[in-house]
Amino acid sequence: MAKEYSGSPKHHHTESKKKRLTYIVCVSGLCVLFYVLGAWQSTPVTNNQSEAYTRIKCDADNPNSGNGQSTKLSSSSESVSLDFQSHHQVAINDSDAVETIPACDMAYSEYTPCQDPQRGRKFDRNMLKYRERHCPKKDELLRCMIPAPPKYKTPFKWPQSRDYAWYDNIPHRELSIEKAVQNWIQVESDRFRFPGGGTMFPRGADAYIDDINELISLTSGTIRTAIDTGCGVASWGAYLLKRDIVTMSFAPRDTHEAQVQFALERGVPAMIGIMASQRIPYPARAFDMAHCSRCLIPWSKFDGLYLIEVDRVLRPGGYWILSGPPIRWRKYWRGWERTQEDLKQEQDSIEDVAKRLCWKKVIEKNDLAIWQKPINHVECVKSRNVYKTPHICKADDPDTAWYREMETCITPLPEVSSSDEVAGGAVEKWPERAFAVPPRVSRGSIPGITAEKYKEDNEIWKDRVSHYKRIISPLTQGRYRNVMDMNANLGGFAAALVKYPVWVMNVVPANSNHDTLGVIYERGFIGTYQDWCEAFSTYPRTYDLIHAGGVFSIYQDRCDITYILLEMDRILRPEGTVIFRDTVEVLVKIKDITDGMRWKSQIMDHESGPFNPEKILVAVKTYWTGKPSQKQL
Repeated sequence: MAKEYSGSPKHHHTESKKKRLTYIVCVSGLCVLFYVLGAWQSTPVTNNQSEAYTRIKCDADNPNSGNGQSTKLSSSSESVSLDFQSHHQVAINDSDAVETIPACDMAYSEYTPCQDPQRGRKFDRNMLKYRERHCPKKDELLRCMIPAPPKYKTPFKWPQSRDYAWYDNIPHRELSIEKAVQNWIQVESDRFRFPGGGTMFPRGADAYIDDINELISLTSGTIRTAIDTGCGVASWGAYLLKRDIVTMSFAPRDTHEAQVQFALERGVPAMIGIMASQRIPYPARAFDMAHCSRCLIPWSKFDGLYLIEVDRVLRPGGYWILSGPPIRWRKYWRGWERTQEDLKQEQDSIEDVAKRLCWKKVIEKNDLAIWQKPINHVECVKSRNVYKTPHICKADDPDTAWYREMETCITPLPEVSSSDEVAGGAVEKWPERAFAVPPRVSRGSIPGITAEKYKEDNEIWKDRVSHYKRIISPLTQGRYRNVMDMNANLGGFAAALVKYPVWVMNVVPANSNHDTLGVIYERGFIGTYQDWCEAFSTYPRTYDLIHAGGVFSIYQDRCDITYILLEMDRILRPEGTVIFRDTVEVLVKIKDITDGMRWKSQIMDHESGPFNPEKILVAVKTYWTGKPSQKQL
């Protein structure tokens, strides 16, 4: 007989289901209990409701609330402080701890720290060494902001600025009096006018350039970069711009007040500098053309040292143009107040140095003489059997030019395989040159930089400048003319701006791991070396827009970044803009300092979005001026 089943299967299923449900309810209850306990333990105790409102600053009486305007952030000590440190490892200063940096005395309105005439008088006058860079020591640095003149105005926009500048911005009449006959500059009511005249081009810079163009082509795109030594107010460089030639106008701070300042006020590239005992701060093979129009440089002295330096910075096949003494001395010797014998001897000496450098004299016509550097040194090496001096330098980095003494030896050109090959590689004609792969890159001269990385860099900067256009509207409105890139790398920023009416001073930090300034010149742009622990060789208020990408990550452990920011303030025009790119830690440090410098700034996300650790800080220098002295009132 079969065994009888003692219970219904439905009954047992129900009992099992009840047990599981009871278990789930108990576990859920415990979870809720522990969650509530945890929340209660982490909640701060408030004495009353009003204290809670004070803590989060819900101000019902705020006039901006609910009207679409952004609410003003409170700096009250009662407001909630976010714990930034645990996430970003950077201390956020309280508003009370921000250092307010004062204005300097008006006597410093045109202060150029490393070319200060008073400091220069302490140094050797031999070879004009006292006019070279002599920067203040650490205990001599000014911890104040350079004031603008009391009636400072925003400069004229380009191209009007080529011909006009406000008198109140550069209140110097000396040149208009001293160079009145030569038509350098004229005072017209409240402004200066620049007629384009010069010592050696009384018919104007435009006509003078046309004379050069009849001798060598200036419009074919072959010549793109030029240097003008002893530039005056840079009219030669100003009028070359319409021929797509960009010129580094170069002149000392001397008895002719503010020549370089006038040039930059006009929107023309320029730097303070002199050919004395040290190399000029540019790489080898940088310029397609060099120019001297009565620049008063003693070319034949010191064993031809200065012509040897011009040879270093000239590209293979580049031109050197000379007008003024001693060229055409038979006609002008009386006006130059020199003897015919003296002038003839000087020209013969220049011709001899040029021949020893293996230069070929292209032409001498009217007031102009033009020489050309060879495209390689195949024949020049052979000529050392005849010309023992200057010898060709050995074991030398030809691009090294930051506080490097000039040498009386020929900078060697890269080796070639045939006599018709351009040493170092030929560059494309302008404008293709701007984006073509530069020879230094294609030949692997820059470690880690390949043609592919170069092209990627161009695309990156194209995106970045598009982003800048969205966040800085004046970029496309002609508000900016003089632009500086403090850490230019391959010159991608300048290339991305090439279609706008701006020029860029591309700066490569002198202590960079890779020297890329030669690449920038091969692209057809200009720039210089600079150590940002020192001041830049320019006058105050000479740049409209400064780009600082990664600069402070480089220098924050090398020198006090407050002084770098004060230097940026010195060279930036009132209402000028700075774009910083760096990590949020560095940008917060920068913002803490600039908040005490009358700058208005805002940290923004990277163009790729909020998850990129690199951020952008956009800062604007506010408009303020110094107080007029009693004489000006």
